[in-house]
Amino acid sequence: MGSSNDYIHIVMVPFMAHGHLIPFLALAKQIHHQTGFNIAIANTPLNIQYLRSTLRGNPIPGIHFLELQFNSSDHGLPPNTENTENLSLDLIDNEEFNVPGFPDRCKFHVSQLHEFLRKADGTDLWSKFMQPQILSSFKSFGWLCNTVEEIEPFGLDLLRKYIKSPVWSIGPLLPKSWLINSSAPASVRQHAGKEPGTSPEKCVQWLDMHSDDSVLYISFGSQNTISPSQMMELATGLEKAGKPFVWVIRPPLGFDLKAEFKPEWLPEGFEDRMSRNNQGLLVKNWAPQLEILSHRSTGAFLSHCGWNSTMESLSQGVKIIGWPLAAEQAYNSKMLVEEMGVAVELTRGVRSSISSDKVKEVIEMVMGKEGKGRDMKRKAQEIAEHIMAAVKDEGNEKGSSIKALDDFVSTITTARK
Repeated sequence: MGSSNDYIHIVMVPFMAHGHLIPFLALAKQIHHQTGFNIAIANTPLNIQYLRSTLRGNPIPGIHFLELQFNSSDHGLPPNTENTENLSLDLIDNEEFNVPGFPDRCKFHVSQLHEFLRKADGTDLWSKFMQPQILSSFKSFGWLCNTVEEIEPFGLDLLRKYIKSPVWSIGPLLPKSWLINSSAPASVRQHAGKEPGTSPEKCVQWLDMHSDDSVLYISFGSQNTISPSQMMELATGLEKAGKPFVWVIRPPLGFDLKAEFKPEWLPEGFEDRMSRNNQGLLVKNWAPQLEILSHRSTGAFLSHCGWNSTMESLSQGVKIIGWPLAAEQAYNSKMLVEEMGVAVELTRGVRSSISSDKVKEVIEMVMGKEGKGRDMKRKAQEIAEHIMAAVKDEGNEKGSSIKALDDFVSTITTARK
């Protein structure tokens, strides 16, 4: 046998990011210098190529590079993507995991976890707050869910098996008039509890000027906004797509959401061009959402996937472009995309990088009358029909949500006797 110097003593497999590759190479140099050990750094071909390039043609004796076969498309990544340098922040970690109790097909991604959850260790403030809340909920008599039995059978089945308590699906918690009739602007103001930035009448007049299913409605909820760069790219993408839109717009991240909106946060002359061409209506702060979603011309909803917005959109049969920002919104988006087939996720979070070309591509696909856009519309309409049926209450004909509420009332009144 040869000497010990002929053997590889240490194999390093750094995480595929420049912030890991270079420190690992420096560590390898240090270990080799101190011990004389032969060290191999194993990684994908492009990362090994990058490491070699940093040596500028001066290989270090005792440090070797091993290329591992890697096809990025096998892992749901863009072509030639072997490093987080080429990923937007919402894809960084490239780490999927299963949740106990869920089938193997239901994989979750680290970026879908709320930042508090990612950092939780059981001793942090968030954990200390949530743990007693969760434990207390398990001791409750039962759970009321703002959903419809027929549209979430999978999730409700998992919930019932896990908590082993009664679960009543009594949703959607929307004004009945909007599930039957969408012509009551006063009621929408009362439901929302806010005065809109643009009157419902003006919104309807603008929507009336456009053809059926042609308008994209954009809103990130009552408490959210996006970053300045995201706002700029979204606006540019909207203009490129050429589809009419209603955008509920607020100052971007880092600014007071209640402050006056400044034109500098959008491409120069954007609002004037959109108004002049009748392509876009920018509504400052808040809009009559149900009135917009129920209008015949609204074809899709670019949404943060908050549950209220989700249920409002589904109740009107409107397909969704998802942009989850916080809380449980990433899970809602995942369900809308993977389980219901009524959504496409554009991006995730406020730190992600998006391009105007990607915005244009997704809008055109979702708003399209053929292919995926058509399939999404069909599925959204089917869900809307399920929701309408669930809240039906006509004589002896009662929908599942009405029956669930009746059963809840009956159960708790019986328990009190």
